[in-house]
Amino acid sequence: MRHCAVVILICLITIPAFAQSKYTLSGYVKDSLSGESLIGATIAVNGQGKSITSNQYGFYSITLPEGDYNIFVSFAGYQPVQMALTLNRNIAFNFPLLQQGMLESVVVSSRRRDGNVQNAQMGKIDLSMNQVKAVPVLLGEVDLLKTLQLMPGVRNAGEGNTGLYVRGGGPDQNLILLDDAIVYNTGHLFGFFSIFNADAIKNISLIKGGMPAQYGGRLSSVLDIAMKEGNMKKLEVEGGIGAIASRLSIQGPIKKDKASFIISARRTYIDLLIKPFIGKSNAFYGSGYYFYDVNMKVNYKFSEKDRLYLSGYFGRDVFDFRNSRRSFNARIPWGNSTATLRWNHVFNRKLFANTTLVYNDYAFSFGAAQNDFSIKLSSGIRDLNGKVDIDFYPAPRHKLRFGGLYTYHRFTPNILSGNQGSTVFEPNNESKKYALESGIYIQDDWELSEKIKVHMGLRYTGFTQVGPYKIFQRDADGNKLDSTVYGRGSAVKTYGGLEPRFTIRYALNDATSLKAAVTRNNQYIHLVSNAGSTLPTDLWVPSTYRVKPQQSWLYAAGIFKNFKDNTYETSLELYYKSMDNQIEYQEGYTPSLKDPEETFTFGKGWSYGTELFVNKTKGKLTGWVGYTLSWTWRKFAGLNEGERYPAKYDRRHDMSVVAMYEFNEKWKISGVFVYGTGNATTLPERFYVIGGVLTQEYSKVNQYRLDAYHRADISATLTPRKKPGQRWEQNWVFSIYNVYSRLNPYFIYFDQEGSPYDGSLKVEARQVSLFPIIPAVTWNFKF
Repeated sequence: MRHCAVVILICLITIPAFAQSKYTLSGYVKDSLSGESLIGATIAVNGQGKSITSNQYGFYSITLPEGDYNIFVSFAGYQPVQMALTLNRNIAFNFPLLQQGMLESVVVSSRRRDGNVQNAQMGKIDLSMNQVKAVPVLLGEVDLLKTLQLMPGVRNAGEGNTGLYVRGGGPDQNLILLDDAIVYNTGHLFGFFSIFNADAIKNISLIKGGMPAQYGGRLSSVLDIAMKEGNMKKLEVEGGIGAIASRLSIQGPIKKDKASFIISARRTYIDLLIKPFIGKSNAFYGSGYYFYDVNMKVNYKFSEKDRLYLSGYFGRDVFDFRNSRRSFNARIPWGNSTATLRWNHVFNRKLFANTTLVYNDYAFSFGAAQNDFSIKLSSGIRDLNGKVDIDFYPAPRHKLRFGGLYTYHRFTPNILSGNQGSTVFEPNNESKKYALESGIYIQDDWELSEKIKVHMGLRYTGFTQVGPYKIFQRDADGNKLDSTVYGRGSAVKTYGGLEPRFTIRYALNDATSLKAAVTRNNQYIHLVSNAGSTLPTDLWVPSTYRVKPQQSWLYAAGIFKNFKDNTYETSLELYYKSMDNQIEYQEGYTPSLKDPEETFTFGKGWSYGTELFVNKTKGKLTGWVGYTLSWTWRKFAGLNEGERYPAKYDRRHDMSVVAMYEFNEKWKISGVFVYGTGNATTLPERFYVIGGVLTQEYSKVNQYRLDAYHRADISATLTPRKKPGQRWEQNWVFSIYNVYSRLNPYFIYFDQEGSPYDGSLKVEARQVSLFPIIPAVTWNFKF
């Protein structure tokens, strides 16, 4: 019945309202110099009030009545173009766009940049890599996640951390995709730097409200990141040498205008810098830490209708600890591996299909050895995924997308093995779990009139925990009595549900619109953390017979208005989000080797707030101001005596100011100021001495606040002028992180002095701060 309904819907909206002849203009929008496809470019028809955006592969299609038209094409960071045409037949045309500042002789139109007002989508943030690279960052390492944290509704996990907390949601509630592959851990150096190498990234889109039906499996947001495809025209080499890491990227044609490649690598050299200062007599000689990552992509265009992409990412953090005096060694590697194979096929001018196969793996390992004793602890998650997405352009005012996916999950939470001499400890595999996840969806961008545009979709998802698996029955003391055994592939527990999505835009005039959205989401996998930020030791666990899927409803409304010919973009959004089946560890939790599910407690959460955004897009001075006023609550029967409490990442006030100024062709400066209410935290309120041992009595959950967080950063970029005929390009980036050296709180601990036996015991709270003022220099090159 569901398939019949889809067919009927397609048939109804393709019935022409008039007998007038209609023709289709279709093709791709590309970078004119590299041949890279441009995602989300706007193709608008002058005088018709009609526009469409290019899809994730730069493809567009628009059907119009026979006649004469002016077509305007625009994309952020590129010079817009205008083309006059007579549409009396189907036309295939690829629009080449030129980056701003490349040539002054190009004839451009005055097409307004008003997608934030005209599109029905709410809560969407598109960032160009030029914006990301202009923002000053810690130790000069360009970081797209830290740039997103400067947007309203998006906050960080703490000092220097790349974790994203979107509209009251946790870090596991963000669907983070790199070329369609899910990324489960986004941080290097325990979360202080993201795994995304800016030199390898082409496009960044964050959707924090009104999530389209094509995305699912998370409650809060979608971060869709596309890697560069490789220059189709010429060989390019670029890179940089920074304070703690260096980068190198090579891209170019395998066969000009037919196939291309890109390889991008990055590695830190913290271990190499400190090695000369640790002598061989030092107990820690040979210890060290480093991370590296590699992005690779190749693509081949078989014809104008078929194109194949193969991309991958591999990254690792490696921490070694060696103590020669105690004969103790430890090695802790963790990281992500992904591989994506995609096939684009254009069936006709109105039908575009993409078929994707994805492999992704996140693994954490801890290995230690002392004398003849060794131990190893492993955890992680591995997926195999296949999906099909189809774009269908049936009529001038409709853009349909529909498709489906199927994923096989393998979860490995805490598998322990080891040996003592000749005695071998066998792994305890009881906690290893398997699951199947599936989904189908249909969505439609429908322009009802010049004033009303809707985006509506429906998604159905299913999730089944499968064997091999054992469910143990236990006595009151937790001892195993009996078990139920499920064979390989046998269903243990199944969940599923419908997820409606609806967004509407009402245009008050060309520069002002009102929008509202409601979305339902189910989330079947969960990150359970005992810390305030995402660490490699955090566990990904599936929904099981014991753990129910998370569910949410999000309601949002806002007004969007542009001023001075779209020089200033402004928006004011309100939202309310409810979240069921939230997961935390039980009160008094301590790590153990039993199944983590046995230590969970379940509750609910809700968040609400308002977000103000003012963005200046033109002129020598550009930048934005973002402000969020919000509340985030949690309530668990097994925590805080069943009373509600603010979530750790609840932040009443959150403000970011970002400014970029171009003095001339040589010098550009940028600055950032951030302010946020301090994190909620739980602290001891009373101390007792019992039997000579200092005992603490803690407050209610998150009853206290750390001091407010604020910081200012600045950077200046020097780009030497190129000599005539010179291919070599370079620039120097000078940055200062935390200009006035604000000692922001990272956490509070209590120090004790004296003795409880003579009454001299003193307990004093002390604050730990991480980063004072930090200058950095980075040299970037390209040829």
